[in-house]
Amino acid sequence: MLSTIKQQWFSNIRGDILAGIVVALALIPEAISFSIIAGVDPMVGLYASFCIAVIISFIGGRPAMISAATGAMALLMIPLVKGHGLQYLLAATILTGIIQLLFGVFKIAKLMKFIPRAVMIGFVNALAILIFMAQIPHFFGISTLTYVFVAVTLIIVYVLPRFFKAIPAPLIAIIVLTAAAIWGKWDLGTVGDLGTITQSLPTFLLPNVPFNFETLKIIFPYSISLAIVGLVESLLTSSIVDDMTSTDSNKNKEARGQGIANIITGFFGGMAGCAMIGQSVINVKSGGRGRLSTLVAGLFLMFLIIVLGGLVVQIPMPVLAGIMIMVSIGTFDWSSFSYLRKAPLSDAIVMLATVIVVVVTDNLAIGVITGIILSAIFFAAKISKVGVTSHFTGNKVTYKISGQLFFASVESFVEAFDFNIKNKDIVIDFSDAHIWDDSGVGAVDKVVIRYRTNSNHVTVIGLNASSEKIINKLGVYHDSNAQLKSH
Repeated sequence: MLSTIKQQWFSNIRGDILAGIVVALALIPEAISFSIIAGVDPMVGLYASFCIAVIISFIGGRPAMISAATGAMALLMIPLVKGHGLQYLLAATILTGIIQLLFGVFKIAKLMKFIPRAVMIGFVNALAILIFMAQIPHFFGISTLTYVFVAVTLIIVYVLPRFFKAIPAPLIAIIVLTAAAIWGKWDLGTVGDLGTITQSLPTFLLPNVPFNFETLKIIFPYSISLAIVGLVESLLTSSIVDDMTSTDSNKNKEARGQGIANIITGFFGGMAGCAMIGQSVINVKSGGRGRLSTLVAGLFLMFLIIVLGGLVVQIPMPVLAGIMIMVSIGTFDWSSFSYLRKAPLSDAIVMLATVIVVVVTDNLAIGVITGIILSAIFFAAKISKVGVTSHFTGNKVTYKISGQLFFASVESFVEAFDFNIKNKDIVIDFSDAHIWDDSGVGAVDKVVIRYRTNSNHVTVIGLNASSEKIINKLGVYHDSNAQLKSH
C-alpha cells in the first residue's frame, strides 16, 4: 500500500509539478471554449476543470491522466442549457456522476475488450484532427504576427528539448512569448478575448430545480448520454496513456472515479467532464507520470485564475494554439498510413469510418460505436460462410458441415441441401461445425423436418457439447423420428 502511494505520488515530484503547470496553462482556453460551446459562463467550465482534476487525482484509476471539462461533453449539453438553463445542467451533471459510478460498480469497463484495434487507431487519429481543427480559429487568417508566434512556439517545443530538458519546453514557450507579447504590446488574440474570468473559488450549492419526477424526465436522457460519452472517452484515453507510459491502469476504478468527480463537480457549479486525451498527452510529453501531475494541474489552474488572473488573460492564443498543434501532431498515429496498406480491407474501412464519423459529428462516442458496429458486421460476414459437402454411399447420404451456424449463415446452410432425395438414410455430420443460436437450431430443424417429409431417416452426429445443449433446449426435431448423436 505504502509502496503504491510512493510510486504513484512521489516517484517523479519535479517532473509531475512542471508538467502539471503546463497542463493548467493549456486547460484555461480549453475550459473557456467548452463553456462557450455549452452556452454557459466561462467559470462553469473552469470550476469543472479544477474540481474534476483535483478529485480524479486521488480516486482515478489512471495516474498522469488529465480529466476536466471537454468538448465532446459540452456538445451534448447545448439543448439542455438552451431549453432549461444552468441549474438543470448542474442537476444533470450530478446524475451523470451517479450513473458513471454505477457503471464502475458493475464493472462496465470490461466492455473495453470489445473495442477493436482499428477503432482505437481511428479514435486517436480523429481526436488529433479535432484538436488541430479547434486551433484554426485562433491563428488562421488573423495576422502575419499570429503566424509568427505559432511558428516560434513550434520551434521552441520541438527544438529546445534537444538541448535543455530541465523545464518543459511548452512552459518556456508560454512564459517567454507571453512576456514578449506584453513587452512589445503586440496586437494578438489573448485568453481574455474568450470570456470573462472571475477571480473567485467555487462554492457548494444545491441545483435550484424541483426534486421531482418531472425534473428526472428532463435530465435523464442527457445524463445517460453524458455518462456513456464520458466513460468511452475516459477509458479509451486511459488505454492510450497506458501505451504511452508502458504501465497498466484500473479501468473500473477510473469509471467510479469519473462518477464521483462529476457528482461533486455538479454541487460546486461545474459542468460534467471526463478524461482529455490532448491534455493527457501534454502531461506525459512534459514529463508527468504520477497522480501529483493531475493534482498540480487542478490546483495551479485555480491559482492562475485567482492570483494571476490579470496575467493569464494576456497569454497569447497563438502560443497555446501552437502547443495544441504539437499535441495533435504527437497524438496522430502516423503509422496509420502503412496500416491502411497492410491491414485487411475490413479493418482499414473500420478505421477510416471511425475517423470520418468522429470528425463529421464532432462526437467521439458516435464514431467509436459506428466503428464497433462495422467491425461486428464484417466479423459476422467473415465467419458466416458454412461449408456443406455431400457423399453418397448406396442408400446412405452423408452431409459434412463445416463452419459456424448462426443467424447470418443459416440461409446458405439450408440452400446447400438437396431436398428432392427420398427414402434414404441421411446423416448430417457437425464434427467440424458449431451451432451458436436459435436461428442455427431452427435451420437444423428445418432441414431435418423437410427430409423427414420425404420418408427419409435422419441422423445428426458430431455435435460438440454446447451445440448439443442448445439443440436439446430449443430444437424440436429430435423429439420424433430423427436421431441425435454427439461426439
